[in-house]
Amino acid sequence: MDNYTLSIIIPCYNEKEHVEELVRRVNATPIKNKEIIVVDDKSTDGTSELLDSVIAKMVTKVIHHEVNGGKGAALRTGIKNATGDIVIIQDADLEYDPQDYEAVIMPILKKECKVCYGSRFLAKKGLADGEYISNHLANKLLTVLSNFFTHQKLTDMETCYKAFRRDVIQAVEICENRFGFEPEITSKISKMRIRIKEVPISYCPRSMQEGKKIGIKDGLRALICIFKYH
Repeated sequence: MDNYTLSIIIPCYNEKEHVEELVRRVNATPIKNKEIIVVDDKSTDGTSELLDSVIAKMVTKVIHHEVNGGKGAALRTGIKNATGDIVIIQDADLEYDPQDYEAVIMPILKKECKVCYGSRFLAKKGLADGEYISNHLANKLLTVLSNFFTHQKLTDMETCYKAFRRDVIQAVEICENRFGFEPEITSKISKMRIRIKEVPISYCPRSMQEGKKIGIKDGLRALICIFKYH
């Protein structure tokens, strides 16, 4: 089962304090064949310079956007450039643990599914340490509404860890530029009559003071996207 390549897409915006450690953790995973693609979404805090001076030696490819477009726009670029058998999304902060990659992609390798999400809520009930109750409840609500229209049985539609067979994700037209990507891709995958599997993952949330970027506007946009793409 080692005869595959995993493409890891890392959308990155103003993550100078975290991205180097994140990439070290990605490289420390036991997966033999990794294609690591970092998409810098016009960072303004020195991230771009760090990517070119240090990170570029640690990854497969660094791509710079000339205009800030948002997470969805960065993912669109990264996915387009992926060449691996399986594609997984990795945020540039340290909330998600790359050691969970194997668990998330294993169902795809075993041909149990074509798409697998890593759920923050399968293994642990209630709030993760440091998680805002408002974010937790919003994620739950958005997942329930998404399930209603997609007929999936997900517990965590908003999770970062989404893994796809490359032919599947590259067949999807991604329109959303920001965090609306999450419900959009779930809806479009569902319209392809693909059942999404979930596996439990770990989660270490960060606060707004630590750089968390998703906010109320993104939650409202996700709500709109659930209805827009169903």
